[in-house]
Amino acid sequence: MPHVAMPPIGFSGAWRDAARDLLRDGVRPGDVTWTSEGEDKDLFVTAPLAVERSDSVASPSVPKDFLPLAEAAICHSGPGRFSLSYRVLWRLQQDRALLADRADPDVAALHGMAQAVRRDNHKMHAFVRFRELGTGQTGRRQFGAWFEPQHHIVELSAPFFVRRFADMDWMIATPGLAARFVDGKLSIEECPIRPDLPEDDADDLWRTYFANIFNPARLKIKAMKSEMPVRYWKNMPEARLIPAMIAGADEAAREMQQKMPSVAHLRTERVVRRVPLAPEAIRSGDRPETIAEARAAALTCTRCDLCRYATQTVFGDGPEGAEVMFVGEQPGDEEDLAGKPFVGPAGRLLDDVLVEAGIDRRRHYITNAVKHFKFVPRGKRRLHQRPDAHEVERCKWWLDLELSLIRPKLIVAMGATAAQAITGRADGIIRRRATIENLPDGLPVFLTVHPSSILRAGNSLEQRDMRREFMKDMRALAPLLDKG
Repeated sequence: MPHVAMPPIGFSGAWRDAARDLLRDGVRPGDVTWTSEGEDKDLFVTAPLAVERSDSVASPSVPKDFLPLAEAAICHSGPGRFSLSYRVLWRLQQDRALLADRADPDVAALHGMAQAVRRDNHKMHAFVRFRELGTGQTGRRQFGAWFEPQHHIVELSAPFFVRRFADMDWMIATPGLAARFVDGKLSIEECPIRPDLPEDDADDLWRTYFANIFNPARLKIKAMKSEMPVRYWKNMPEARLIPAMIAGADEAAREMQQKMPSVAHLRTERVVRRVPLAPEAIRSGDRPETIAEARAAALTCTRCDLCRYATQTVFGDGPEGAEVMFVGEQPGDEEDLAGKPFVGPAGRLLDDVLVEAGIDRRRHYITNAVKHFKFVPRGKRRLHQRPDAHEVERCKWWLDLELSLIRPKLIVAMGATAAQAITGRADGIIRRRATIENLPDGLPVFLTVHPSSILRAGNSLEQRDMRREFMKDMRALAPLLDKG
């Protein structure tokens, strides 16, 4: 009886070559055994089928759907992966429509294996957590990760990471094999032991991100464990937070419900549009003379339509004699509920970066270019919308009032909307960041990005890079504050 031994690396191509040769030689599925290094013989539980064929197949051919299906199935960890794939290949020479019969035991089993492998491959894409290991000899940053897949998917999954992280050197180690990408070249090698991967700043960033997106009101533990199986938790830094979050979910959901503003009926919005805006609360003859008076007056602001839908005006906060004024974009959901600027996820990120940069937020005045939360309702959530030019211009009256009362020696404009309100230009904020522009009266403006842009980045590596650049901006700012 022929016996075929599959290598642990490159088994996909090896199986195709071996299966093609066996088929051409007319070797029936029941007359060949398959093994892979470190595994038992590949004997599938179903008995071999007696398929009437000639002694050989001169020109073997298969439907175009078979190869992707078989290449996924042979990555399965089950002992029948090679023999089952070959048996279906053999039967396809007699019945080209075999794959359409999902009730056939072989076809159903092959699809089941392929589906399990694709699901495991998707989980690997989602749950690999890189840690930075320094800089290599080529000058490229190096990262490492440890992952424990259920199936033999290292070679299958590696091209995804090559496309996604082509600008750095990395290694993804798994029990048995490791994918290594160095200086633009991918290699698969044996991995006898788990490498030592110390924690880095990205672990805290993952935990911060997970804590900010966790919604206790929508917690469904069974669904969460289905999407993020428990077996992956031990290698995910954010998973440490899950038990405490689950335990406190009911109380957190009640607190959210109490704070949640009600959304007006759609018909109410149409009626409100017919009602003219109330007269402006502030007239030229009664300008506030202190920040406290300005804050109180702003509570009745009707300078634009945003006042109709936000919970309240969110005015600036900080000492009236502050020498530095930080200006952001607009309040978010948490700021709208609390009535204070920068208390949500972006505010907490800003606080962390300021502390690391040696800047005491309490010494400075912090506000937003727009004082009301602009959002669009999505079910029970309120999704942030960027203020338009009209809203920024209408709210500039309040920002100018704050500037005249605080009289800072330096303005820090965070984000394009803040830059537009202060300098009149919103374009090129990345190009202008960490630079100083002077207003017509000579007041210097330090430009940087808004911290919320970091939280909106697509993945952890982008967030970490953007946070590092934001930290550079704040460290460049710190000496200027000392001079003030």
